[in-house]
Amino acid sequence: MAKFTWHTRAVPKGLPVRQVYGFLFAPDGRVLIRVDGAKHSLPGGRPEPGESAYVDILRRETYEEVTLDIAEPHYLGYQCVDDGFAPYAQVRMVAEISGVHPPEPDPDNGRTYLRLLVHPGKAGDLLNWGETGHQQASAAANAAIGVLGLPHEGLPESGYL
Repeated sequence: MAKFTWHTRAVPKGLPVRQVYGFLFAPDGRVLIRVDGAKHSLPGGRPEPGESAYVDILRRETYEEVTLDIAEPHYLGYQCVDDGFAPYAQVRMVAEISGVHPPEPDPDNGRTYLRLLVHPGKAGDLLNWGETGHQQASAAANAAIGVLGLPHEGLPESGYL
């Protein structure tokens, strides 16, 4: 069984990054959750050959999956996944949504995802990633306030974008 740990420092040299996901915030302070049937996730994905800059990976994956533009992403931390064979990192970033386009199918799989905006306090439960998921969502909510300068009180109700 894999072990997951959350870290807010840089990814150590030699630990491969297999995923870059983003906590993307609307200007009103709500966070975007990508919905695929009953599964909730964040926009993001794997680096493609030749890609190494986390911001570039997140921008590409965000547009491909949920057809959104984002302002400058900020590094949040990484989740270390130790599967007992070869540990790897899953990077998390935070950014503000800067542009919304009509939904389109993801070029990787043809699915069109729903885009749900929720109060940041609900993200950990919806993602269903256990304790490390709640730690990540909490760090993202704090960064949305402290780094992005977004509101944290009086947020609108959840709704689809």
